[in-house]
Amino acid sequence: MAISKRKRALNETKQLLMITIGAIIAAAGLEFFLVPNNILDGGVIGLSIIAAELSGLQMSIFLIILNLPFLYIGYRRIGSRFTIHTLYGVIVLSVSAAYFHHFERATNDLFLATVIGAVILGTGVGLVIRTGGALDGTEIIAILVSKRRIVSVGQFIMIINIFIFILAAFLVFSWETAMYSIITYYIAYKMIDIVVEGMEELKSVTIISNVPEEIADALIKQLGRGMTYIQGQGVFTNEPKKIIYTIVTRIELSTLRSIVDEIDPEALVAIGNIADVAGSNFDKSSAH
Repeated sequence: MAISKRKRALNETKQLLMITIGAIIAAAGLEFFLVPNNILDGGVIGLSIIAAELSGLQMSIFLIILNLPFLYIGYRRIGSRFTIHTLYGVIVLSVSAAYFHHFERATNDLFLATVIGAVILGTGVGLVIRTGGALDGTEIIAILVSKRRIVSVGQFIMIINIFIFILAAFLVFSWETAMYSIITYYIAYKMIDIVVEGMEELKSVTIISNVPEEIADALIKQLGRGMTYIQGQGVFTNEPKKIIYTIVTRIELSTLRSIVDEIDPEALVAIGNIADVAGSNFDKSSAH
């Protein structure tokens, strides 16, 4: 029991450390590149930038104020752990943004500010999400809305952000800035995916063939990946079939296809995307 508590405390410490690092990185992207050049991100961060411009107050103040209602909803509907992590991340983001606000912007070039700022911001947000938190309260609402199957999380966030960008173009900034903001949002979104899911794309492969053992042996020799036989049955023939299931990287996919085509050109190969893999001694960086 003592070991279990110690392990939980260590894991929690690691999570809070990663949230801290992620929030600081996100704040650097905002204050060194995006905010000084009037470039927005989506969600509460975007609304905070607009509110700061209209009121003359620092963005860091609105990061906390505007997130509070969403955090309360998250606490009631999702749970305390995720909400506490999100609240901590928002506080670190706000404090870091207030500190970085006193430094000079890194560049006046709108294009450079858009690209570099979005990459840095997306990296920070991705670290926080990967750890089990968030830096934007609208993600909480999006999760709750998607549970009712009206729209997906991504669709809901996109709708909110389109409204924010239009609002910014009419009330605060120019249409040119709004266009740069859309580019920022897209790049940051892609960076979040890379940080959360990893650079290397994984593929699940299902192979149905009349010579599964021969194919499996060849794949093991060439790729070194572990494989599993799934017992199936043909619908029309009622004959039992061994179906091969494995997971490979995108780079290994062409080799797999070549091997299967050489052994059984009539084999059915179904390929799907996988966000991440853990367990079973699966190593994404090397073959087994």
